[in-house]
Amino acid sequence: MPPTQSPPVAIQAHGLRKSFRVRNEAVEAVSGLDLTVTAGQIFGFLGPNGAGKTTTLRILTTLLPADEGEAFVAGADVMRSPQQVRRRIGYVGQLGGADASATGLENLLLQARLYGLTAADAASRAKELIGLFDLGAFAGRVVRSYSGGQRRRLEVALGILHDPQVLFLDEPTTGLDPQNRANLWNHVRQLRDSGTTVFLTTHYLDEADQLSDRLAIIDRGHVIAEGTPARLKQRYSGDTIIITPADLPASLLSLEDDLAAVPFIRTARIEDGSIRLSVTDATRSMAAVFSMLAEKGIDVRAASLAQPSLDDVFLHETGRSLRDAGETAGGLATTQQAGEQVAA
Repeated sequence: MPPTQSPPVAIQAHGLRKSFRVRNEAVEAVSGLDLTVTAGQIFGFLGPNGAGKTTTLRILTTLLPADEGEAFVAGADVMRSPQQVRRRIGYVGQLGGADASATGLENLLLQARLYGLTAADAASRAKELIGLFDLGAFAGRVVRSYSGGQRRRLEVALGILHDPQVLFLDEPTTGLDPQNRANLWNHVRQLRDSGTTVFLTTHYLDEADQLSDRLAIIDRGHVIAEGTPARLKQRYSGDTIIITPADLPASLLSLEDDLAAVPFIRTARIEDGSIRLSVTDATRSMAAVFSMLAEKGIDVRAASLAQPSLDDVFLHETGRSLRDAGETAGGLATTQQAGEQVAA
């Protein structure tokens, strides 16, 4: 039999590091990060605010130099051949890049001419993208009049106008309502199906879970887990039991510690008035938990067995919820942004 060929790699990074000095304090945003992204897939980069997602993306898109390490995108060396990388990628940042005072059509035509298309080819490509992203009803209006979903679709269209091999999307659905998020997800899937590799940063658990073919979870500059969403959840989390008591005791930390000490329970946390348990054996764990709660005089109102989530994976690796990490990382995110502005 002929040897099996490995799928082509769109992004390869090894040992990436990036620090910022803000107020005489060194902040390491990316800490020896390794990544491999196969061509033709949606790769999710999941983590709380301040985890290092945007810094990594800016390094890979040549917008920020790494302190150490190497990276290759679409076959080009990010450090040594940034111009080649830029010709082969598309990038849609958190703040977008459309000219708000111009119409959507004018934005597309200008972008096309900047990439060297003739006037006729620019008009043809703009017409194609207007149809692909359902922009026809408002392409003639100035961008400042667009809704959030309309503007985001235009920005993605601008990002792929030159038919890039790799498209980078930085938190693309932040601020969108559920309908517009679902609409944009469909467009991203269509890009993947047409052969474009999509690198997507997000802090939304459901977005990473439903949209990614593979994903990496990043925390404090490190990749802490990587794989398909389904395999990650099964490998790291086992089963999840959610118990809703009639009343929770005042000492929640003590209850969490007592539950975590029960055999077959990996982690226990109190969340939104419920007890969420990650367990290795649901049947035995439930019996032990019900017995312990009864001894403490805690009545159970409801109990259910749920599928593990990516938040369970994050909790298993870090000891804290990804939702909680997002709240506590706000200061670090602000510091990193300030550092990036200084570096720029």
